[in-house]
Amino acid sequence: FWKKYPYRSDESKQSHPGPHRGQTHSQQQPRSHQLQFKPGSAHPSGPSVLGQRNVAEQKEMDRLVNDADIAAEEAAKVSLQNGQKSLKLSEANKFGLDDFEFLPLNVRNHSHTASKGTAQLVAAAGGLPMLRRFTSLFYEKAFLDPHLDQFIRDHSDPHGERFATWIAEKMGLGQPWSTERATRQCPFHLGHGMGSILVHDRSSAHFAAWHSPKREPDKWGEHFHLDDCRLWMRLHFWAARESGAFANKAFADYYVRFIGHFVSVYERHAPPFARESARWSADPANIKVYLDAG
Repeated sequence: FWKKYPYRSDESKQSHPGPHRGQTHSQQQPRSHQLQFKPGSAHPSGPSVLGQRNVAEQKEMDRLVNDADIAAEEAAKVSLQNGQKSLKLSEANKFGLDDFEFLPLNVRNHSHTASKGTAQLVAAAGGLPMLRRFTSLFYEKAFLDPHLDQFIRDHSDPHGERFATWIAEKMGLGQPWSTERATRQCPFHLGHGMGSILVHDRSSAHFAAWHSPKREPDKWGEHFHLDDCRLWMRLHFWAARESGAFANKAFADYYVRFIGHFVSVYERHAPPFARESARWSADPANIKVYLDAG
């Protein structure tokens, strides 16, 4: 893998084991039920779609579904479904701040929390319009990369819009992501006789990615590994630079740490590589090697 996507020689080459791998489709029990994830549980509602999974894999799924950030996102969605009004988006030009002091990552009880500082930061960098340009460009790149594209079932889904509104909400620009998610209906057919799930949050979305019909049969159902996360971050930060999102240096500094925080729930050894991925994306020579490799 890294022959095609080499890291720089001055970076750490230490490798770590990825999370435990899921069962292959040959080990699954057929299912014909409509399945949906529920917060606080590692299982979709209805019979388990993973059959007789081992204890280590069960722990990995528990860690994903019970993640503090995902739990907070579920609470925001439920409050909107129960009639609470969505917060209004902040105006992107309201703050007009040119210079920022270093902003510590705003994490409380293992969950990232929006603050006045994070809202000002993303608003000054361009707000939701900037985020939409950024995430749309990222998915253009991801669709063209055969390794990342295997996790994406359908290019017509509004991937970029959902990602942009998620970032905006996490950094304090209202609740555009939760508002859309409160009414989202996105059934996903798992294939291999396993029925379907209703994709409605990050845990179910990434479960669907693990079971994408584009994946090779012997990889189908496996969780994300370190190489998957590093490639994702490299292309993600490349899109941030190319779209102009990283023109605001304070936003760039915070956002790299922001992604480092969130990537940990998918692969626990990935966070230290966030800065390496950002540095990789800043070197045109690395981009050329990547493009030349096809």
